[in-house]
Amino acid sequence: MHYTGTVWRPPYEAWSALLQVTAGCTHHKCKFCTLYEDISFKFKMSPMDEIENDLKELYYFTPDITRMFLVGANPFVLSTEKLREIAYLSKQYLNRLKTIGCFARITDIAPKSVEELKQLRSCGYNGITIGVETGDDKALAFMNKGYSSADILEQCRKLDEAGIEYNFFYLTGIYGNGKSRQGVENTLKIFNQLNPKIVGASMLTIYPTSELYREIQIGNWVEESETEKYEELKMLVQGLEIKTHFAALGASNAIQLHGNIPMDKKELITIIDDFLNRFDEKELENYRKNLKHL
Repeated sequence: MHYTGTVWRPPYEAWSALLQVTAGCTHHKCKFCTLYEDISFKFKMSPMDEIENDLKELYYFTPDITRMFLVGANPFVLSTEKLREIAYLSKQYLNRLKTIGCFARITDIAPKSVEELKQLRSCGYNGITIGVETGDDKALAFMNKGYSSADILEQCRKLDEAGIEYNFFYLTGIYGNGKSRQGVENTLKIFNQLNPKIVGASMLTIYPTSELYREIQIGNWVEESETEKYEELKMLVQGLEIKTHFAALGASNAIQLHGNIPMDKKELITIIDDFLNRFDEKELENYRKNLKHL
């Protein structure tokens, strides 16, 4: 199999076959992100012959797979025609394949019409994961995400209309010290209008090679305390009014959480409260400082 740099996938894609079709990120400007710094280029698509060779290998070792996740920061940026070609080729080798997921940016959806999205759904694309991070416009602009909260609404409503299920990644701590309450309130105004199947929460971990680290050094931004981050997480869970699955499962979270909203909301909040009662700020800071890699 051909893989370039560190391979990233959501925790809930652990049982999916991983096929690299792109490497790197087309945006590569988010101030907090260091995920693709081990790649010497910004972005490229894998040659189709390389993709086909990997599909042959998948067929040899795991011919009965039903779910595949396309590797890369945002493979959904590829044209509808190219994504259809990849799906068609995949099903030539993996005839039990039912669905294909990948990471996507909000800006990857924008050029595609609802009709094109419906075509992709018919090809098997479903359950795409979007790193929206937040619905707060100030945080989106400062972190240089490249879209607004209005864009999140517009593009995800297109996915809803096309029948493509999607998941959100939320970045706890993105607002900065003292700003989390307003940030969560603005985010909930967006999330509660949409239909993410999963809201996955990762916790901001700042590494010295990030642009955000440099912003902190010159006094342009102050990190939330660890306690504030977990209080923020609790506010998010408390405020979600939609039917979704909440999951905080990555290594960036010192506590692993998952449950269905609204059914398990009280239980999730109790777990967070118990966690905060057990560990003080210094202990939580030590966890963050010793987290060498996400």
